[in-house]
Amino acid sequence: MSWRQQPDLWLPEQYFVETIFRNLGWLLASRGINALLSLVYLALTTRTLGLENFGYFTLIVVLAQALAGFVSFNGWQAVVRWGVESAAARTATGFALALDISSIFVGVFLALGLTALASYWLPLPDTLFWPTFGLCAATIVAIRSTPTGVLRLYERYDLAAKADAVLPVTRAIGAGLAALFAPSVTGFIVAWAIAELACAAAFWKYSARYVSIGLPDISLKRLPEQQPDVWQFILGTSLSRTLAVISKQCMILLVGALGGATLAGGYRVASQLGQALVQLGEALSRAIYPEFVKTKDAAIVLSNKITLLCLMTGAVAIPVAYWGGEWAIRLLAGPEFVFVHSAMVILACAGALELLAANWESLLVAKHKAITPFLLRIAPLILVIAAMQSLIANWQLDGAAAGILMMSALSSFGLGLAVSRQQRDQHPPTADMFEAQ
Repeated sequence: MSWRQQPDLWLPEQYFVETIFRNLGWLLASRGINALLSLVYLALTTRTLGLENFGYFTLIVVLAQALAGFVSFNGWQAVVRWGVESAAARTATGFALALDISSIFVGVFLALGLTALASYWLPLPDTLFWPTFGLCAATIVAIRSTPTGVLRLYERYDLAAKADAVLPVTRAIGAGLAALFAPSVTGFIVAWAIAELACAAAFWKYSARYVSIGLPDISLKRLPEQQPDVWQFILGTSLSRTLAVISKQCMILLVGALGGATLAGGYRVASQLGQALVQLGEALSRAIYPEFVKTKDAAIVLSNKITLLCLMTGAVAIPVAYWGGEWAIRLLAGPEFVFVHSAMVILACAGALELLAANWESLLVAKHKAITPFLLRIAPLILVIAAMQSLIANWQLDGAAAGILMMSALSSFGLGLAVSRQQRDQHPPTADMFEAQ
């Protein structure tokens, strides 16, 4: 009998620790496949397209990802939080699906407008209008928050990992075919669009085994009627997601708008190699959030253990980026991209800080403080956006990377303070403690 069938059953902390690492193992397996194959299609795209065309390709891919991230909601967290009771699973899933459908309609409309105006604010030629719109539309239609939430609700991280692996596998195959038969920006864009749709289809195929919903279940009203704080929760988590999108994808667009396609392509290579820890942070947050929700009072203890793991990971990753980064760039992207090495090291430092931030942010969201991470991230983001033009003008790619590092440092510091305060509030010092000292 599962824990969902015994809601009052007390489970020891060790159970949740083991669950976190089992789920994290599946997520990291998926991320490991993604990371390995991303090196394959990074090499194919950079060497086939060259510096300038790779810059165009980067801007199109990032624009699509940014738009999809901007219009979508973190509906999967609502499925995990309110779908624990079996009777509410369909209601929570239907609510998340209604959010996704709304995002798709709004997103495709925005994609058409942004793509039509892209050449005015991005260094993209008009001839790439239809490939740009096609990828934006495909990425938005492929929003998969709802099936992701269902698989995490039922702890099928193995199936989620299989579905997630469809994206890099299809991209790698498509990149190989594009390099052989359509060695152009458009050829690679088509491969990326097909990969997004194939990944979404895999998620829906696996999640359909666990929750079956009909048209009446797809509603933006039913769950809020039962849980009045739904919209506050969705707003807080989605704003944090939007900030994450702006700080990652939109920052590349900003680099391209200010420094040109070549600089954007260089930043993409440095980011993909140097910020691999950010992908680990995303996997970590997805694995630990459901457990933080279930552990309640023990969540802070588990968070402290995860923090130690994050520090150890960062201590290994940064020296690897410093000593082995230039060799990796020459091997994968080619010697013309070696100029990004110092930026790669700076972004590796930022990734280590984001790894800590992902842990603390998940804890705050699980403690019903969803708006706090948003507030703690928006001020550093605004500061860096305001300074980015000066940073790029004076230090080019290194300046852009330094801005990201500054933003990550300030955000992580604020989130750490918020978690520390949460811990003091949960376990305030008592007179007995002072007498014991």
